[in-house]
Amino acid sequence: MSRYLDRCAVTPYGRICGSSRARVFEWLDRTGMDFTVSSYLSLHDAQPSRLVRRPVSLLRAELRLGEIAAGRSRRLLLHREASPLSRGWWERRLLTRSEFAVYDFDDALQWDHGAGGWVRRLAPKAEKARIAMRYADRVIAGNAVLADWASQYHRDVVVIPSCVEPYDYTLKPSYALHDPPRLGWVGSPNNEVYLLLIADALTEVHRRTGARLTLVGTGDPSLGGLESLIDRVAWTPERQRTVLAGIDVGLMPLPEVTYSLGKCGYKLLQYGAAGAPAVASPLGVNTEILSLFGMPAARTTADWVDAITGLLDGSAAARERLGRRARDVVCRRYSYDAWLSRWEAAVEPGPVER
Repeated sequence: MSRYLDRCAVTPYGRICGSSRARVFEWLDRTGMDFTVSSYLSLHDAQPSRLVRRPVSLLRAELRLGEIAAGRSRRLLLHREASPLSRGWWERRLLTRSEFAVYDFDDALQWDHGAGGWVRRLAPKAEKARIAMRYADRVIAGNAVLADWASQYHRDVVVIPSCVEPYDYTLKPSYALHDPPRLGWVGSPNNEVYLLLIADALTEVHRRTGARLTLVGTGDPSLGGLESLIDRVAWTPERQRTVLAGIDVGLMPLPEVTYSLGKCGYKLLQYGAAGAPAVASPLGVNTEILSLFGMPAARTTADWVDAITGLLDGSAAARERLGRRARDVVCRRYSYDAWLSRWEAAVEPGPVER
């Protein structure tokens, strides 16, 4: 138990999950801070179907949270939620029993009231987020939209974006189009369904140009008629950093719902790190990133068709200018190096430069 008495980070997922990796593990890899990380089940999500198959592991995870709380950490970093089963009791206990506790979130959890399954309805993330705001000593928000909401509940809110390490990504070596052209998407199985939002646009682009979609994620077909246009690549941390250099245009569609406003634009930043042109829905921070990149936004089917074909029909030199500009923006404004000193200050007591 004594190992929890100094610095402890609590995450709902393991390093394999993009959120926990980007918001906790990657930061700790770059600092000299000796945090003990406790990931609930070290999975990449908390789908009820996964949880019910692991009753013994669930019990151990819940007991471990009790041990951490009893250990009274000197510093605590809580990312998103402590347990998918908690209704806020673990979050409150962990935060109040630490000398200095920081709550970090990177999604619009405040608007997640439990859609998607009985477990989530029993333990909605929205209530846990509000409880965490109440009992944390400081809040780290992934973007200004999240920070604006958090500021209603807490006086000490620090904005730190979800960052990428641009030099981990292979930079596109050529901007000549592939034959056929390659569109690209990277992400979790839960978010693949967003591609169905632009299914008609992708079908039309394929009809006009023959373009196919390289999907870096799950290997299980789940997108119906789109599957005939898709080449699936199983996700690994290494593969996502190399495959993106081989796409011609990256895609980031989002549903036009309130929850999307809290997204941190991580896919766009990954495409930018690889120097790949991209098209995205102009929601939340995506709008700012697209503007900085000089890349097109799309809402309607016609917008998506025009934006994608516009990039494909343009010159290699034009695509290269966009890609190199995006890479430069990522290095200067969204890299770990650019934010490291602020993050280190945010997880310790004392003022953080605004």
